[in-house]
Amino acid sequence: MIDNQITQIFKSEYSNLVAVLCHFYGIQNIQLAEDIVSDTFLQAMKVWAHKGVPDFPKAWLRKVAINKFKDHCRRDQIFKEKVESKLIQHNEQVEEIILDEQLISDGVLNMIFAICNSNLKIEVQICLALRLLCGFSIDQIAAALLTNKENINKKLYRGKQQLRKYKSNWNQLTLDDYISRIVPVLRIIYLIFNEGYYSNTGSNNVKQDLCWEAMRLGIFLSEQTFLPKKNTYALIALMCFHASRIDSRTNSSGKYILYLDQDKSKWNTDLIKKGEYYLTKSANGNEVSKYHLEAAIAYWHTTETPEKWDNILQLYNRLIILEYSPLIAMNRTYALALANSAEEAILEAKKLNLTDNYYYFWLMAELFRMNKDYKMEIKYLHKALNSAKKSSEKEILNTKLEKASREQSTERT
Repeated sequence: MIDNQITQIFKSEYSNLVAVLCHFYGIQNIQLAEDIVSDTFLQAMKVWAHKGVPDFPKAWLRKVAINKFKDHCRRDQIFKEKVESKLIQHNEQVEEIILDEQLISDGVLNMIFAICNSNLKIEVQICLALRLLCGFSIDQIAAALLTNKENINKKLYRGKQQLRKYKSNWNQLTLDDYISRIVPVLRIIYLIFNEGYYSNTGSNNVKQDLCWEAMRLGIFLSEQTFLPKKNTYALIALMCFHASRIDSRTNSSGKYILYLDQDKSKWNTDLIKKGEYYLTKSANGNEVSKYHLEAAIAYWHTTETPEKWDNILQLYNRLIILEYSPLIAMNRTYALALANSAEEAILEAKKLNLTDNYYYFWLMAELFRMNKDYKMEIKYLHKALNSAKKSSEKEILNTKLEKASREQSTERT
């Protein structure tokens, strides 16, 4: 019971404590901040196991962490060589530190913008965000990103080395600094969400944790009064609509279920309503970003109305102009088939000719299935199967292949 409480509090408080310690003493001491926070939690496990969890566990942790950090600074060589002068200058302030919510909010905000920096590789930013902003353990990050602990440790090491190069004023960003960096921040949040939402492997708990953490970070950003919010609101709406269908995307055995085969009674109506709320807030103005369009597409996927696929097609028509990608082009073609006809979509798909992308073969198979051309469907399913890497996708393709073969046989008889 104590362990479970510690785990939950750790996830919510780890990032706060690390961020606020770095806020005061510099991001160059990030490893020291992490060590102190980890030591604080170890002490909590020992003390709470005997005395029980205190009435205000977060306040207890914050007080212990600050005391540990000050004790460490006073006796450690790092303090004498690198921090002493700053500590002397801020001695009164150190003694009077009170970790209130505003201070923690400022620390977390600065940490977000420090991590989501173009000087760091995307995969390094994601690892740092999961560790420092979401409180994931190394094991959890490795499981979430489908890699090993050594690989994660290397990325975190490189990332922290880069963070240590920041100047002393790293946490004194101007409003222009925040505004200019909000785009990469939203991108990282979206990538974290996608790592959880689109991964077909790994435990459901880990995958869903990624989604919830991304949504939490998005909502945290939207609460910062001085930041522009339209794109953030749109991203939150997008994540809410997608997350509303999480429980319907896999069966009891953990196998992936395609959209048209999902049990719609499992869609989370509270998250859909929340998505509608944020989508409405994002629409207050003339700005239309990729997040607005993707959120609107995701919204229509949660509905069952006659105009659904036509609206999705129109939104893809706008999105493909705003930000072309092969995936968007293929999704648009699929929407075209459902809005107009499979014949028209097949003609469009042939123009794409994305033969270096195995999802293209999957799309072609799906379009020919809609057109009841089972021979061509089987041909493209074989092509997709030959290039598929994930076992879960191979399983789906084999199931489709068996079904198409049966239907072809039935048609011949």
